[in-house]
Amino acid sequence: MTALSSDARTARLVAAYEQLTRHSLPALLALYDAQASFKDPFNEVMGRAAIENIFSQMFEELREPRFVVLSTATEGDDAFLTWELHFLRQAGGQTMTIRGASHLRYSSTGLVSLHRDYWDAAEELYAKLPLLGVLMRALRRRLSAS
Repeated sequence: MTALSSDARTARLVAAYEQLTRHSLPALLALYDAQASFKDPFNEVMGRAAIENIFSQMFEELREPRFVVLSTATEGDDAFLTWELHFLRQAGGQTMTIRGASHLRYSSTGLVSLHRDYWDAAEELYAKLPLLGVLMRALRRRLSAS
């Protein structure tokens, strides 16, 4: 395998995420080290199989999930992405969007060895749910500095 530059590794990963479907998941996972770690607000796992379970669950629970990468920055073996995850709500078909960022670290073999997602579950997900959203917005108003 030819060594790719840091920017080329990130571009390859971005393309895999933006083209991600249930059927292309193996191609994305091939860009991850066998013992890669993954963490987001709901999960903390190690290994390709565990990461595959997270994405498989995403395809089970969300209708038509689609990633759009907004910006990237790569320096050495570290990359930072900002992104949006668009999907359809089960009830009513309304499009929802989660905005977040990812820190990635590449191994010496050029594969992702660490993937850490940062996004605010309270703002991006809970606040958009009908009943819980009303409570979250009321709590936010009460706690905000006026």
